[in-house]
Amino acid sequence: MSVTFGRTDTSTLGRWWWTVDRWTIAALFLLAAVGALLTMAASPAVAERIGVQSFHFVRRQFIFLAPALVIMVGVSLLTPKQVRRLAVLGLIASVALLVLVPLLGAEVKGAKRWLTIAGVSIQPSEFVKPMFAVVGAWMFASARVEDGFPGRIIATGLFGLIAALLLVQPDVGQTVVITAIWATQFFLAGLSMAWVVGLGLAAPVGAMAAYYAFPHVTSRVDKFLDPSGAGSYQVTTALNAFRNGGLFGKGPGEGRVKLVLPDAHTDFILAVGGEEFGVVLCLFILALFAFIVLRGFSRVLKDDNLFVVLATAGLLVQFGLQAIVNMASTLRLMPAKGMTLPFISYGGSSIVALALGMGMVLALTRTRYGREGQDA
Repeated sequence: MSVTFGRTDTSTLGRWWWTVDRWTIAALFLLAAVGALLTMAASPAVAERIGVQSFHFVRRQFIFLAPALVIMVGVSLLTPKQVRRLAVLGLIASVALLVLVPLLGAEVKGAKRWLTIAGVSIQPSEFVKPMFAVVGAWMFASARVEDGFPGRIIATGLFGLIAALLLVQPDVGQTVVITAIWATQFFLAGLSMAWVVGLGLAAPVGAMAAYYAFPHVTSRVDKFLDPSGAGSYQVTTALNAFRNGGLFGKGPGEGRVKLVLPDAHTDFILAVGGEEFGVVLCLFILALFAFIVLRGFSRVLKDDNLFVVLATAGLLVQFGLQAIVNMASTLRLMPAKGMTLPFISYGGSSIVALALGMGMVLALTRTRYGREGQDA
């Protein structure tokens, strides 16, 4: 694609093109392309197995993918102040939807996580993560800049409210991600050693509490500790798919795991890629995630605006941790957790929310000059 923007172009798009991180945009679009490829490979078999049209999931994923990428680019045009405003409005809306989920949501596998609005299923927990990352960063940064401002208390209160609403569903995995965002930002904003020790002690206590309080957590941990049990079918099948694929895979369309794995198009889509395209594709996907996260940190650490640093760190932690949890679960490096692989797994709410979050990262890590630099 040829670029027609000159360095002296002062239009909105011209300024955007020369200030945004084009390498990260390219990596994100490449990740989305790999996701589209694997969705086409994995989902037709799943669709036929449950009795819907073969390209049902493919069609729905593409319906969300194109607008999501447009949203990502559109959000990347915003200034940091506009990102804050968007996040505040988004957090209010997503928290309100989280409140409605236990009341109006449909129960699936013992949990209520989805709302149907105008015929569209929405998972509010996906949207609350990037919004909280930005608003929490604003509060922590304001507490450092403005003496007496209770930013830490507000950020911690928001974290507690969101965590409680997620645990009501229950959704322990998303609660862990929200906790990681809050803890990372708290640490970067200047966490005292007493808080570091306290949170370090609280983490295993919280894990034990989740194990005993939530039956599905108990079941997944027990299956992880005893992989020979009957309940570890999906993970065992996924591992066999990686073995069958070897280094270069069996070839496009030649995989068998998608015919028998219930979540082949969502939580275990990496296994489909591993069987058909081999370890080479899996390592390429891992490299893309690592590049996006490390590139984002390398750019933002040069910024002297605390809000920008904290918000970007929170968004990148969410993005990277979600990828790690999905891949580690598939490889039985940790207990299974139903969490999508960013931009690759099937899921409309997930891909739109991730596009919003990464659009914010692109906006916050843009090079800022003059008036735009003051608008941070």
